[in-house]
Formats: sequence, C-alpha cells, structure tokens
Amino acid sequence: MKKIRVILSGGGTGGHIYPAVATAEALVRQLGPEGVELLFVGAEGKMEMEKVPALGYKIVGLPVAGLQRKLTLSNLALPFKLLRSMIKARRTVRQFRPDVAIGFGGYASGPILKAAQKMGIPTVLQEQNSFAGVTNKLLAKRAKQICVAYEGMEPFFPAERITLTGNPLRGSFGAEVDHAEALAHFGLSADKPVILLVGGSLGSRTLNEAVKAHLERIVAEGKVQLIWQNGKYYDSEMAAFCEGKDMTGVWRGAFINRMDYAYEAASLVISRSGACSVSELCLVGKPTLFVPSPNVAEDHQTHNAMALVRKGAAEIVADREAVGQVFAVAEHLVANPERLAELSRNIRTLAIDDSADRVAKIALDIVKEKVK
Repeated sequence: MKKIRVILSGGGTGGHIYPAVATAEALVRQLGPEGVELLFVGAEGKMEMEKVPALGYKIVGLPVAGLQRKLTLSNLALPFKLLRSMIKARRTVRQFRPDVAIGFGGYASGPILKAAQKMGIPTVLQEQNSFAGVTNKLLAKRAKQICVAYEGMEPFFPAERITLTGNPLRGSFGAEVDHAEALAHFGLSADKPVILLVGGSLGSRTLNEAVKAHLERIVAEGKVQLIWQNGKYYDSEMAAFCEGKDMTGVWRGAFINRMDYAYEAASLVISRSGACSVSELCLVGKPTLFVPSPNVAEDHQTHNAMALVRKGAAEIVADREAVGQVFAVAEHLVANPERLAELSRNIRTLAIDDSADRVAKIALDIVKEKVK
C-alpha cells in the first residue's frame, strides 16, 4: 500500500506545536507506522526545531519570522525572510510530494501551506482559538476544511467548510486518580479546599505577583491550600521570596510533573486561557477562574475565556485586576460548593476527547476523495 505523505506545520509556541504532534500521533494510530510518512515544517530558531525531533519526527525549518509589535530593525528584514521562506517552502513541497498539508496556525505555517495550495495540494487548517489567527484567516479561502475548537467561527471562515473538532491534545486526561494519593503527593490535607494556580511552563508575572501579595494572609488564615506552579522563568525569584516564610498548606515549584494529581487535588483552578489550557480544563472538568494574558495577538485569550464564561462554564478576572482580586474571587468560589459543581458540569459539556483523531480523519478523507 502506498504511504500517505502528510505535512504538518505550526510553531513558535506549544499551543501550535502540540496539537500538530497530537494529530501526527493520531495519523500513525489510524494508518500504522508503515502507512504514513510525516514531515513537520516550523520556523528556524523556534522551540519546534528542538521539541519535534526529540519526539522522533523529521522537521524542516523556514527562515520566516513574526512581526514585532515595536518598531525594530528585525521588522525591516521580514520581507526578505518571507521571500526566502516561500522559496524553501516550494522546494520542500516539491521534494516531499505530500498528499495533504495540515496547518495549525502561527506564522510558521503560512509559507508552507500557501506553497501547497499553489501547487494543488489539498490543505486543512486547525484553529485553536475562538478568535482566528491572521495566518489561518489568510489561508482559509483555499483550504478544503477548517477544524475549529469553538462554535461561532463563521465570521472568520466559510461556514460550509467549518468542522467542530476541538483542540488536539497529547496524553490521557480521563484516567482515575486516587484523591488521597493526589493530596499526599503535594503534602496537602483533605480537610481544606485546594486552589491550583498554573502559570504555564515559563510562568506568569501577574499570577506570581498575586500569590506574593496574598501568600502570608492565605497561610495565616488557613482556610485554603495552594498548589503554585510559578514557571521556569520566575522560579529562582519566587524561591527567594518564599525563603524563611511559613509555607504550611502551600506547594510551590517551577513545574508540576503529575498534572493528573494536581487536577484531582484541586477544588478550583486559576489559569491563563491559552487554547490548549482551555481544552485540557474542559476534558478534566475542573471549575476554573481564568486570568487571560493581555500579551497575545488580538487578545485571543480573553475571547477564549469569554466563550466559556458566556456558557456558565468558567469565571474570569482581568489581568489588570488580578493581583488585587483573583484570590478574593477564588476563595469566594471554593466556599460555594454549589457554584463549583455547576462550573464543573458546564465546562465538562464542552470537552471533545477525540479531537486529534477527528482532525486526522478529516485530512485522510480528503486524501481518499482526491484519489477517487
């Protein structure tokens, strides 16, 4: 049987890379390792050039770069980088001869998907956010299908080519975990509610400052416990801040190596609202208080969070108000079991646990239709 060749492209952040990797894993599940040949395309110097090969996949890097918000010399070089990227993208498509190309957003996917479209290769887009990114909007006109994670994406894409698939995620989020074991992992007790605060792999300045502002009061009052993931970037600073302080009922670290335990232990999650974080929280069905990052294109984290808030599936605090207010709101919520149960029920209804398989099947169906 002829191997099906698939290009997968998206990069710059984990929010673009890991849905692509999850879809690659789904393609291998559906076709077997002998039935599919995969090639990732990313941006030179970005995290995908390290992460993707580490997972055993081939990747080609393009010299494409994103537009900086400030006026910089690097912006002047963008047209030349784009031209070089388009030349390399066309050469890559010509050499690899894909049957289909799947784009996951981010500027890295623009040149390769555009080249594929111009050369008659069918393309599929996967949009993670509730407010579509620039690259996917530009590519949508000639895409065969657009896979989305939120309803109401018709203002951005042709309605007849939209399919609700959710966001492809890696790993399993439905496994049963013992609650007592989860609490013990973080050194916490069963007699008080637990707030899980996650700032992402690098960390969140706002969320960390909120903890600093309220930590001594939280410990002194002893009404709630805290799992505090402060991120790699801020770890030494937060460790120094905590030096010599009473940390009873508080676990702090740069990373959480057992997120299944963290979710099981948590009564409420405080989180940014990146696309993959939102989808993961839907799958685990955890009551969530979102603090959207303002430092993202087109404020898409606020759009993501509000898509859930409007359905009664989450609460929100603006970043500019978070240091002063987020723990007051969180502590009010954990004192209200009925509201927590309502949030949990509502967020769980938004979960799609087979997103990667859905995206993979759409791409493969297009290939089958093409060879008829």
